[in-house]
Amino acid sequence: MTQLATEQTIWDKNESLPREELQALQAKRLKQAVARVYQNVPFYTANLNALGLTADDINAIDDVRKLPFTVKTDLRDNYPLDLLAVPRDQLARLHASSGTTGKPTFAVFTQEDLDTWSDLCARFLYAGGLRKNQFAHVAFGYGLFTGGFGLHYGIERVGAGVIPAASGNTRRQIALLRDLNTETLICTPSYALNIAEVAREEGLDPATDLPIKFGHFGGEPWTEDMRVAIEAELGITAFNNYGLSEVLGPGVAGECPCRNGMHLQEDHFLFELVDPQTDEPVKPGEIGELIITNLTKQATTLLRYRTRDLCVIHEEPCDCGRTTRRMGRVIGRSDDMMIIRGVNVFPSQIEEALLSVEGTTPHYMIELDRPGNLDQVTVSVEIQPHMFSDKMTEMNMLKRAIDKEIRTITGIGVTLNLVQPQTLARFEGKAKRVIDNRFAPGSMEK
Repeated sequence: MTQLATEQTIWDKNESLPREELQALQAKRLKQAVARVYQNVPFYTANLNALGLTADDINAIDDVRKLPFTVKTDLRDNYPLDLLAVPRDQLARLHASSGTTGKPTFAVFTQEDLDTWSDLCARFLYAGGLRKNQFAHVAFGYGLFTGGFGLHYGIERVGAGVIPAASGNTRRQIALLRDLNTETLICTPSYALNIAEVAREEGLDPATDLPIKFGHFGGEPWTEDMRVAIEAELGITAFNNYGLSEVLGPGVAGECPCRNGMHLQEDHFLFELVDPQTDEPVKPGEIGELIITNLTKQATTLLRYRTRDLCVIHEEPCDCGRTTRRMGRVIGRSDDMMIIRGVNVFPSQIEEALLSVEGTTPHYMIELDRPGNLDQVTVSVEIQPHMFSDKMTEMNMLKRAIDKEIRTITGIGVTLNLVQPQTLARFEGKAKRVIDNRFAPGSMEK
């Protein structure tokens, strides 16, 4: 729990509705959402007709399980705007994915949607220390990406001053943070560490020479150990938030001062956790794939969208006074889980193992190869300057300690490559931690 725990940090009364009142609101909005897409979106009209369903069949939140899933390919198959639930002239904003793995998908908003987006981002920013008399520095990309804009709107809704620095030119960002005495930093967690690293290169102590007090980080999975590293490097309190452009952007969930999970915005979304193999609900406390249904988004309303993100949902009450359930960190994706020699392994597990050993840094790369019939994993990790040595004995001791942690957490052995500081690539957006060469052309002949 942070020092904010003693302050009033609830932005909106809907964050603390009694559970019965919240569920009644969800049921009412779910029925409205189904009616909206049935009447206006031919894709859903056809799918619901195939199941013999209309909005009249939806009377409680558990009825959501009668509805069909929506998957990423459905968004691409309806490119560019066939999933619109409102006339085109009601659109106020369009964003899009990068389209690096196929056609881009659009995230579209009415003015009412933009207002909702602002409020939902304001909720977690306010919970994490942002106030009217402060500056917030946004180092996310703007343009078609939803991240920068959503957080920008949330800052404005709180009434704080926003610095839309966008990504890149880290030295200039450090100068802005210092010159404007900025209290809040908003970016990916890996870029926060990059800022600290570049500040050290400039002869600064990032924990004392940068004015930042709070950090709001998202856009990529990160571990609790990485939070500890960021807080130590920058001397701040770091908060986690979650979102995805398909259903909104940032603002779907965010941490309160207790930091024991991200509060789900349940008055605007219906959340489920299912087993990704059987599609059945998982038991409380078990890991499952997060499924999200839009309850209030007008421009596009997705029913049971499969995020592919794996997490747990905490249902016990939170000391902060909010009544919403909380999602744990995203531990991986059902579609980027690495299956290595028959064992399911997530990059976040490798990161957890690395950061539990003194002397490592959060900068690492995982490379997968299959030189014969067996998978081979090579993990390269940067070592802290004071730990790097030309003495083989010391490096081998460190290797053995890391190898032991990785085996304990993942159950597999890997080839370790300890590298000097500043050796591995840095990322201004989402960090790319895995290179999988196993299925590249010619890889089987190696």
